[in-house]
Amino acid sequence: MRPPNPPPPERSAELRRRFAEEARSERPDLSTLCLLVGAEADGTLDEAGIDAAQIELDELAGQLPFRPGGPRSWAVALRELLGDRSGFRGSAADYQRLESSLLHEVLRRQRGLPILLSVVWIEVARRAGAHVYGVALPGHFVVGFGPAEEQVLADPFDGGRVLTGSDAELLVAGATGAPLDSSMLTPADPLEVVVRILNNVRAWAAARPERSDVALWGVELSLLLPAHPARLRYERAQLLVKRGDFVGGAAELEAYAEVVGAVDEGAAERVRGQAHAARAMLN
Repeated sequence: MRPPNPPPPERSAELRRRFAEEARSERPDLSTLCLLVGAEADGTLDEAGIDAAQIELDELAGQLPFRPGGPRSWAVALRELLGDRSGFRGSAADYQRLESSLLHEVLRRQRGLPILLSVVWIEVARRAGAHVYGVALPGHFVVGFGPAEEQVLADPFDGGRVLTGSDAELLVAGATGAPLDSSMLTPADPLEVVVRILNNVRAWAAARPERSDVALWGVELSLLLPAHPARLRYERAQLLVKRGDFVGGAAELEAYAEVVGAVDEGAAERVRGQAHAARAMLN
């Protein structure tokens, strides 16, 4: 199945305005940000489709037991509803699909990357009143329930399996070879989640040079977030040049060189050289 194509420019401009506004709001809404990413990726996702996805999350939340108990009870209730009954889970093949990073597609297919499945868990549980949050373990995103001293972890990629302490240690050891540290168990805020989702989108596109369009919107959305590494501007400049916008890419490279020059003049000169080379491609 061919990945979806982005919307026309005027629709994209409106989506990006809303994305930037939501990201800078006092309490950014995770599902809204994820659905705006989805609409930027998929030109067929209109306002009705965005509303339908939010309604589906509401309806799933309505199927949970009323205040089932402590953190473990919440984790079990989510596993039974989303994993067992609804069939949400992931597989190795999901890493090869752009749809696995798009919330509306994950809701449709009941398949996705760990972080997007975690968004489903978080948003359904939050709507039902649970103390729930994402936990960005190295290499594998999971969901946490309850305060730190009572924390219970669940793995939506594995159908919501409730994790023991040793399970979490094995996940971290498998990803990094390092032991689990308590700092890895802190809640991830919505913008941290969105940053990781966009990183996944850009990684998917980087492995597929023919989809530099996806890489470009992925980096441009990342640049709309309140905090982002300056190097993203360099990445955007390179993509513009790759896509044939030599003037735009050169201008971005020159602007980035000004930033870099404050700390590393040698690196700035190399970037200026790249800008010169980009302009020369016009001849």
